[in-house]
Amino acid sequence: MSVVRLVQFTDPHLYGDEAATLRGVATYPAFTRAIERARERDWPVDAILVTGDLVQDDAAGYASFRRAVGGLGKPVYCVPGNHDVPDAMRRELGSEPFVLGGAVDLGAWRIVLLDSMVSGCAGGRLSERALAELDAALADAPAQHVLVCLHHHPVPMASRWLDRVGLANPEELFAVIDAHRHVRAMLWGHVHQCFDGLRRHVRLLGTPSTCTQFLPRSDDFAVDPRPPAYRTLELRPDGSLRTEVVWVEPASARGSCSVCSAA
Repeated sequence: MSVVRLVQFTDPHLYGDEAATLRGVATYPAFTRAIERARERDWPVDAILVTGDLVQDDAAGYASFRRAVGGLGKPVYCVPGNHDVPDAMRRELGSEPFVLGGAVDLGAWRIVLLDSMVSGCAGGRLSERALAELDAALADAPAQHVLVCLHHHPVPMASRWLDRVGLANPEELFAVIDAHRHVRAMLWGHVHQCFDGLRRHVRLLGTPSTCTQFLPRSDDFAVDPRPPAYRTLELRPDGSLRTEVVWVEPASARGSCSVCSAA
């Protein structure tokens, strides 16, 4: 079996108006620049992951999202974030190449897509149904390595304001994860910054946004001047992975905040 190559974009916060801005950044051009950079640098990939906040509370933004990624010729695996519009997301992205939730198999890996959105709330929670579906997806593929994807962060980010709007029931999530030794990594968005940690045998990865970033370790909300970014992942047949966060622009900021592998 060969290496599975993925690219993760997260939190593009798109609008129906492709010139609209969020915190001074035009989100659609920033998103398309991240895609262009990935295509120049990291193609070919096997699939694209988008871990929430595809739009900024604007259902018309899904048409912009489709224009940006729908023609890339790759599956696009999506989970919702707190700024998404669930009914519109299902309606607008309900057919190929988009996959909303569930579990997909690529090579020696299973990728599980979890919905942590709670309507009307910035924070997230995994429902009993979502936890049961995760448990079933893990039990159904004991010989595969597993990557679990969601929007909200399940571990503290050392940022008082941000940790108030993380995942509300991480203990329930980790109870399921701990019961299955073949989960290799968890991946999320929402935090608009880089995170790379390890809990027991599971790699924990948070990824910066394709638009603006949050200042790490800030007690109160603050914007980080770092540029847009995305993450690459190489999932290997032996269960190890290699990952890199790529800062898109300006050129002086390009590079990675994490390039490492773990069993």
